[in-house]
Amino acid sequence: MRSFSGSTYRFDPGALCLELLTTGGPGEFRRFETLHAPGDLAAWAERSRLAPTPVLAVSDAEVTDARALRDALFRAATARALGDPADPADIATVNAAAAHAPLAPAIGPGGTRSWSGTADGTALLATVARDAVDLLTGPFARRVRVCSAGDCALVYVDTSRPGRRRWCSMEHCGNRNKVRTLRARRSEER
Repeated sequence: MRSFSGSTYRFDPGALCLELLTTGGPGEFRRFETLHAPGDLAAWAERSRLAPTPVLAVSDAEVTDARALRDALFRAATARALGDPADPADIATVNAAAAHAPLAPAIGPGGTRSWSGTADGTALLATVARDAVDLLTGPFARRVRVCSAGDCALVYVDTSRPGRRRWCSMEHCGNRNKVRTLRARRSEER
């Protein structure tokens, strides 16, 4: 990820479906939109945890579907993190995407993981949506969080053993909080 100041930092949201949320979002997050063309969705898949990346044939309509799924996931996951009920329309969007056939994994040459044949964007989105269903209904559903920094809205699943993760990234938002706390303490000492 890249911060407002331009520095890069590592952000692992903990689930494939939450990785899609870093491509933009609804409302005010539309300014961060990165899914404009079929190649953008394919490039996102290459950076995702689907490695090795399947060969994808993505259409413009599937990019539109990806943005709709991403926005619905963003709202549903944020609602889950805040303990609010998700909008039924958002759940319907996720369920509709999950109803399609997902990417088909296969055992490749040398026993490595691969994907069977060429896949389309619909199969990619079905895979993401099924991951969202598993996350939002599974054992980690109560650990979906929004970063505690007031100016950060990144959503992640806390997979740490104690389950007390507060920041999207300790090297970004966590560090900024530590610096603010230290400066405030030093300022009080003076």
